[in-house]
Amino acid sequence: MASYYDDADLERYGQVADGNPELFESFLAWYSQAVGGDGALSKREKALIGLAVAHVCQCPYCIDSLSTKCLESGADLAQMTEAIHVAGALKAGSCLAHAIQMRSKHDSVSM
Repeated sequence: MASYYDDADLERYGQVADGNPELFESFLAWYSQAVGGDGALSKREKALIGLAVAHVCQCPYCIDSLSTKCLESGADLAQMTEAIHVAGALKAGSCLAHAIQMRSKHDSVSM
């Protein structure tokens, strides 16, 4: 069975620019600066943050490319795994924090 996410699609990413090349170029410049080399954060730190966010967003393309960036920047499996656990814990916590909204509705409707 074919997968919804096809690695070959990554080679076609540039086609996103077809509708508005100038806007895409602006995005690439911003993305490269934000995710690229060292700044206030090191390249490794940016890659680990990106990997964690990619897992929360559940983007397999980002997970693949950022896993590579992490390894290329010197991150190891323990660091990568911990970054993912941090993201997972925050995602779970935000889910639970929204439970208060459910509780408020419950309390206002229940007699």
